[in-house]
Amino acid sequence: MYEPREDSLMLAEQVKKYAKGVVLDIGTGSGIQAMTAAKLKKVVKVYAVDIDKEAVDYCKNNINDKKVVFLKSDLFKIFRVDKRFSNLKFDTIIFNPPYLPDDPKLKDLALDGGKEGYELICRFLNEAEKFLKPNTKILMVFSSLTGKEKLEKYLLKKRFRLIELNKQRIFFEELYVYLIDK
Repeated sequence: MYEPREDSLMLAEQVKKYAKGVVLDIGTGSGIQAMTAAKLKKVVKVYAVDIDKEAVDYCKNNINDKKVVFLKSDLFKIFRVDKRFSNLKFDTIIFNPPYLPDDPKLKDLALDGGKEGYELICRFLNEAEKFLKPNTKILMVFSSLTGKEKLEKYLLKKRFRLIELNKQRIFFEELYVYLIDK
């Protein structure tokens, strides 16, 4: 399970400003983004998903908030296959993805974003389109190691609008929080 670090804290600050309505927290890990969103009056429901069963179990056992539902899912899969969620769309989507380039020596789902680091983010963006309302805001954090230029080019190609909300230098990389919408 991914413990909150600088990137999580940067993202949580933006969640406080932008989260509203029905929220989806993908890659919830410790649940920090889900709980940050659930505390906001303008948030009515939070769906928090993670591919890691241990992370989901941890959250279910340690976080008790009636606004939040924790589910095991690979990105949006549960919302595509489970009839309980048919036609569900989100006002806000929070994504703290694994964004580091693949390291064959260290296999960690919480860190590995694909060969170049941005492949999982591109998959997320492709899948997200079916779950967006006209004014959905996506809040996402990533690293300069992800391939910022390639990611921005991909976002623009898919007709997403992007705004850099925050940037912070950490050791050997820069972290970015983006607001993304259509």
